[in-house]
This record gives sequence, structure tokens and C-alpha cells, in this order.
Amino acid sequence: MNLILFGPPAAGKGTQAKRLVTDHGMVQLSTGDMLRAARSSGSELGLRVAAIMDGGQLVSDDIVIALIEERLPEAEAAGGAIFDGFPRTLAQAKALDDMLASRGAKIDLVIQLKVDDAALIERMGIRFALEGRADDKPDVFVTRLAAYNEQTAPLLPYYQAQGKLVEVNGMEALENVAVAVDAALAAS
Repeated sequence: MNLILFGPPAAGKGTQAKRLVTDHGMVQLSTGDMLRAARSSGSELGLRVAAIMDGGQLVSDDIVIALIEERLPEAEAAGGAIFDGFPRTLAQAKALDDMLASRGAKIDLVIQLKVDDAALIERMGIRFALEGRADDKPDVFVTRLAAYNEQTAPLLPYYQAQGKLVEVNGMEALENVAVAVDAALAAS
């Protein structure tokens, strides 16, 4: 099964993905984790990624798509992928559909974690205080949230038209979100 966890930064996608990896043996393809790894590598690509991320902007489609494509064989061997933070644009969604189709696969389910922007700002402040990630600074987060709302949220109709979109209230307690995500998986 190939699943997309959809929602703005700090919505809980990573938390749910890690749980699904443990419970279902799927592979989490987190573009955020991949980009942070590239960034800390000190490579030329990493330096480019760092400058983009520190400004709160989205990394270009070609870089992100290449990172995902590199990891698909691992996900296939595990029986499916959890796409976390990807796709972020319609071009990325279409590229993902094409990549998967060329491998005889598809996106089976898209779970949208619905959350409130004000609550996200609060969550991000806590996460920044605990982890100190540069892309979680409050001013950078506001830019990231705006980028999500402008560039990524428009993907919802794309997946809704395909009958793959399920909404889960991401403002619930972690355990309740997990139960709703598992119910969506069971129903697909």
C-alpha cells in the first residue's frame, strides 16, 4: 500500500508515519528528513538545500523528486511507502503518479490531517524550543505555513477527485488520531 500523509508542517504527519512504520512495516519517505540529511551532509546539494530551507521556501521539484525516486526500491521491498511531506505541488503529485505507474504501483490512500493554523504556530514554538531546528524558527514557520497554504493545499481537490482523500482531525489526542488513521487504512 502506498499512502500519503497530508497536512501542513507540525500537523503530526511524522508522528503518525513513525507509528505506521512500527505497526505495519511500511517505509517512511519523509522529504523533510531527506532534505535535513542532505543539508547536514555538507555537500554542494546540501548547501543549496540549507539556503532554501533557512529561508522557509520549498525546495525545487527536481531535487525532491530525485530524492524520492532513489528510495522507491526500498519501499517496494517493504510492501509500501508512507509519503510524508511529498508531494507538495501538483507537478510533484503528477511526477509521483508517473513514477509509481512506471513501476506498476499507485497511491492507494491520502490521509489529510486537518489542523488549525494557530495551534500549529503553538506546536512549532514548542518544537523549536525542544529541537532547535532552523526551519522551525517562528518567522520561518510562518513562511513555511504560507507556502503550504498557497502551493500544497491546492492538491486536496486533485486527490479528492480520484476518491483517495480521507480527512482525519489532527487536533485530537495522539491516540485518537492514530485510531482514525488506522480506520482509514482498514477501509481502503
